[in-house]
Amino acid sequence: MVAAGRGRRFGGGENKVLASLGDRPIWRCAVEALRQGEAIGEIVLVIRPDDRSQVAGAAAELGLRLVEGGEERYDSVRAGLAEVQRLAAAAPAAVPQFVAVHDAARPLVPREDIDAVTAAAYNSGAAILATPIRGTIKRRTSAGIVTVDRTELWEALTPQVFRLDLLVAAYDRWRGRPVTDDAEMVERSGVPVTLVPGSAENLKITQPEDLTLAQAIVARRRSSSLPPLS
Repeated sequence: MVAAGRGRRFGGGENKVLASLGDRPIWRCAVEALRQGEAIGEIVLVIRPDDRSQVAGAAAELGLRLVEGGEERYDSVRAGLAEVQRLAAAAPAAVPQFVAVHDAARPLVPREDIDAVTAAAYNSGAAILATPIRGTIKRRTSAGIVTVDRTELWEALTPQVFRLDLLVAAYDRWRGRPVTDDAEMVERSGVPVTLVPGSAENLKITQPEDLTLAQAIVARRRSSSLPPLS
């Protein structure tokens, strides 16, 4: 789980995943959501060094492994992968090993989506959650505004699940060309990635208004789980 970003667009100067969603920080909500997945084992939380004092106590309580990330997302995922490889070395080599990469800024991923993308990855070796683009998409060009056909466009979500050796090899082959997610890294290695439809509620908290929306979703989920009044 990657929690080492700076969250510049969120504002406030603090790592956005330290902000509260209900009564817990966003990163903890994301950990608890991910842990609902049937196949999820150990969780490695990749953090900024500056955030260790604010995270360490709760991370120990949750049984997480803490790893310090780097300047870029690539550096942070790679640091997390190194720890996952150390854990995997103790497992039977004959068993295919998988890793799920999840953004700590996505605290609302549903359990059924985690199970679905994991099952797809077991079959194909690489799978991601995604949701169809719903709005009208415009591209701004030097000639003006162009409307983009959205019928084949999907927004990538996380977790993204890969056979461990495939993702490690993709990172080893990377030569610095910009990428926006781990699936793109794997795609460039020539490995097809399965797309699994996921819930639009699995939003990434990037702007302050995203947190407001997330709070509304949490409130609705809690109210719908309450027993009926007698």
